[in-house]
Amino acid sequence: MFNDGCLTIKELTEAVGGGISPRMVRHYHELGLLPQPQRSPSNYRLYTEQDVMRLKRIVALKRQGFQLNHIRHILELEPEAETNHNLIAQLQQQYRAVIQQIVQLRQTAAALEGLLGRDRHCQIMQAEVLAQLKLLDVETQAGLGDLTKLWSGLDAEVHTHSEVFAESLQNLLPDLSHCSEIDKHLISQLVLACGDVSLVSFVKVSKDAIAASRNNLAAGCEIVVDLPTIAAALDQTRLAHLGCRVTTLIDDPHVNTALEAELEFWQHQEWRERLEQVSPRCIFVIGYAPSVLLAVCNAIAQQKIQPSLIIGMPIGFSHAPAAKRQLMQQELPFITIEGTIGGGLLAATTLNSLVESLIAKPDCHCYLGHL
Repeated sequence: MFNDGCLTIKELTEAVGGGISPRMVRHYHELGLLPQPQRSPSNYRLYTEQDVMRLKRIVALKRQGFQLNHIRHILELEPEAETNHNLIAQLQQQYRAVIQQIVQLRQTAAALEGLLGRDRHCQIMQAEVLAQLKLLDVETQAGLGDLTKLWSGLDAEVHTHSEVFAESLQNLLPDLSHCSEIDKHLISQLVLACGDVSLVSFVKVSKDAIAASRNNLAAGCEIVVDLPTIAAALDQTRLAHLGCRVTTLIDDPHVNTALEAELEFWQHQEWRERLEQVSPRCIFVIGYAPSVLLAVCNAIAQQKIQPSLIIGMPIGFSHAPAAKRQLMQQELPFITIEGTIGGGLLAATTLNSLVESLIAKPDCHCYLGHL
């Protein structure tokens, strides 16, 4: 540190932490995120406490998912009351631009999936299409017609056999070699449930979640779901073999959407009281109401309940991400999907995948009589 209290670039990165390197700091200068610093007589960059605070803000915003160009716009606005409207307007504009980029990338991903997500039976046609794509002249209407013919040739192959999902996923999923076989199966099932490979990056499984689920499912633990829709999607046959009883928290057949579930849970105290009556070591499967997940986390913090696993995948744009962040701070095992993505199908698919890892589906259905 220099005598006037200024920091070198190395000292700046050490003060901020978070994996920031001098190279990243120089990059932020180039992007205009950080102002150019003053220089020492020896031409060293010198940083003040104000620079430390600004860089910490950049790191914090980046961790929350903001891209660097969006962070620059946020930091450029003065934190005065009258600028709030301007900030919201800018963020809305940035959001629309991001959504447009996602749409364009989704279209590109769909085209690549159409080529790469081919099982062995389709690969001969796939190779032919890849070869002809390089030769296409799409500047003319005839060229566009040739492109349509190529896709039609690929589509024609789907009528010759059923789709082999395992082979398709093998070509599309990222490297999962660090995952256990049960984790890989769970991730694959979730991707198949929603048709979106990008979901993989948002699935969060605590290190002890799989072991906790298997132990307690094998012991016939109670399964607590937030809505009847999830209960209907569970693998009742396997659960019956394991002796697991399914309890629906908001036990109203007229409530079947996230909006209805959220309002129902807030307006009726009986559902909150029922939540605190679940059996010890139960498994929660929450796929709709974020307030249910928040209430579960609060009940755990107050030591009113002690579930063995929480599958928390509610839907929502403000409460759901917050509830999931609170879930991931719990010491109990959890499985969740970061952000707004979720739903009853994904939550039920998660539990069904865990149950499937314990018991093969029986050929007979004699246990259905016990449901």
